[in-house]
Amino acid sequence: MRVETIFFDKQGRLRSGWRFAIFVFGFLFVAVFLTAFVTVGFTAAGGIPGSPTFLAVFNAAILAAALLIGWLCNRYLEKLPFNALGASPTPGWLSRFAIGVVAGAVTLGLAVAIGIAFNGFSFTLNDIGWAAIGRTFFLSLGIFAISAASEEAVSRGYPMQTFFRSNLKVFGIFFMAALFASGHLGNPNASAFAWLNTFLAGVWFGVAYWKTGDLWFPFGMHLAWNWMQGAFFGIEVSGLTEITASPLLKEIDRGPAWLTGENYGIEGGILCTGALIASTIVIYLWPPLAHRDISDNCA
Repeated sequence: MRVETIFFDKQGRLRSGWRFAIFVFGFLFVAVFLTAFVTVGFTAAGGIPGSPTFLAVFNAAILAAALLIGWLCNRYLEKLPFNALGASPTPGWLSRFAIGVVAGAVTLGLAVAIGIAFNGFSFTLNDIGWAAIGRTFFLSLGIFAISAASEEAVSRGYPMQTFFRSNLKVFGIFFMAALFASGHLGNPNASAFAWLNTFLAGVWFGVAYWKTGDLWFPFGMHLAWNWMQGAFFGIEVSGLTEITASPLLKEIDRGPAWLTGENYGIEGGILCTGALIASTIVIYLWPPLAHRDISDNCA
């Protein structure tokens, strides 16, 4: 084997592993700069780091870094346009997003229904007042939208897509799902079971990208799952509760933790495991949804 083949394919193109490494280096450099700038500016303006508003601004900076470096990598490493990232409003994007919202809501609803059937939890209407509930509904929708967009741009954006274009689709899905899950280990009350379920969620989102070739379908799934879990059912979202301080329903969690996830939320229990596996299988077997084929011949 010649040394050149470690870096380049037969057509002289940089291999996918090196393209991934270049993205990671560039993304970390820009993300650190932007998030530091946001943190300093937000604090100077009297904001509270860690607040829901701060999380929204912070994730917007992450999203900007992922899209910028993804676009530059596409353009200079693979000679592809910005819309190859799958984040542009291409024809049919709204329908794919809507289908994703339905898929995310139905999957979460399945997990919750099983939990109710096994007496793991029950719910009562929150008596805090409709004004507070309404604020939580709309504010959390915006925050979860930015958060889901940033996580999809990082985890199902250029890093995963460049492996797809190297005929390494399964590897790309599982590898990025593992990184996605590991990124949640610092959340409150995280556990090994929570890591496994977040990994399965990453596979779920990755398969959704596979079926469409863009990010709108997994983005809709991600947004619906988080928003309904927190703002509607009042369940912790990966251990977080600050974003949805006044949900529509109040959760009564009877456990055990291996079933419901307790303080981490439904992602920490086996209810989530079953629902994600079932939904992933259905999405995988479903006919492609207007799949975009962006050059599968890079190595």
